[in-house]
Amino acid sequence: MRDYYDILGVDRTASADEIKRAFRRLAREHHPDVKQNDPQADEQFKVINEAYQVLSDPRRRAHYDRFGTAEPTGGFGDARDGGFGPLDSLFDMFFGGRGGSPDPRAPSRGSDLRLDVALTLEEAAAGVEKTIDVRRLDTCPVCFGTGAERGSSAERCPTCGGAGELRYSQRTVFGNFTQIGTCSTCDGTGQVIRHPCPQCRGTGKTELTRQVTVKIPAGVDDGARLRLSGEGEAGSRGGARGDLYVFLHLAPHPVFQRRGADLYTTVPVSLVQSALGDEVEIPTLAGPQVHAIPAGMQPGDVVTLRGKGMPTMRGGAGDLHATIEVRIPTRLTAEQQGLLLQFAAARGEKIKPQKKKLTDKVKELLQ
Repeated sequence: MRDYYDILGVDRTASADEIKRAFRRLAREHHPDVKQNDPQADEQFKVINEAYQVLSDPRRRAHYDRFGTAEPTGGFGDARDGGFGPLDSLFDMFFGGRGGSPDPRAPSRGSDLRLDVALTLEEAAAGVEKTIDVRRLDTCPVCFGTGAERGSSAERCPTCGGAGELRYSQRTVFGNFTQIGTCSTCDGTGQVIRHPCPQCRGTGKTELTRQVTVKIPAGVDDGARLRLSGEGEAGSRGGARGDLYVFLHLAPHPVFQRRGADLYTTVPVSLVQSALGDEVEIPTLAGPQVHAIPAGMQPGDVVTLRGKGMPTMRGGAGDLHATIEVRIPTRLTAEQQGLLLQFAAARGEKIKPQKKKLTDKVKELLQ
């Protein structure tokens, strides 16, 4: 496997600008039009071009750095026929011509949009449909995307004659070349709009609000992303719409904490319940569930209800973990104090009850 970094003569930590400079230098030296007598020039330039195409794309470069191979894209094509063809790329490198830039008359896909949606834990557990308002660039309803005022239409550009390009002859060290540049009058479209639409001002698009229904499946987690194909902004010149990406955010819950598919909560019990055991109500997403706790439960002990947590996207559900919270009484009558002292004596404990501080009494009165 050829090392793309070695081919361009750069370090693996090279910046995008360093990679571009290295490619331009090598392209000037090894371009087939420069080395017309070299039978290996085409293949050598193709290798240089291939290395640049991979390393100049952040996503493909990351794939190459990780796996050591180029991400499949259907091939780079011949160096003379696609990408950086010998004439166009040379003009672009030396003279700044349009070269391999996109055709401004070709269909253009619309932009993708992002929308953030808040969910309650109950909505995330059950799944829900939400209708949301999406503000997006849409096809102008007045001119239907033409950009021209009603009763008029776009006209052929008088500067380039509808070609979208202008040609200039230029003498170089390699001979006489014809440089092709984008027409500045029509921006390469070959057409001009004399009477623009008053609604969209000639752009063919205007901001509109559309209601979109989002189906949110049960079990989604905080930060989940849903893709709605074709619900983004309108394309240009018949291009496809972009997509809408909905990011989901779960609001904090007053009773439960979520960790993955499991839920966590606390259950308050009295000192007597903790000591003797009892049946207590444990909150679940489906409502309170009566559950028996054994005698001798200690503060911090956990009761687990299997399958009572959040549903998962693959089926099934997580667990619900309820932490026992023993609440010690702070206000006792004389009779209750006496009974506790009798209990302590029966256990052989010698208790010396302490009087409350004045500040503690004030706090109790304020509660």
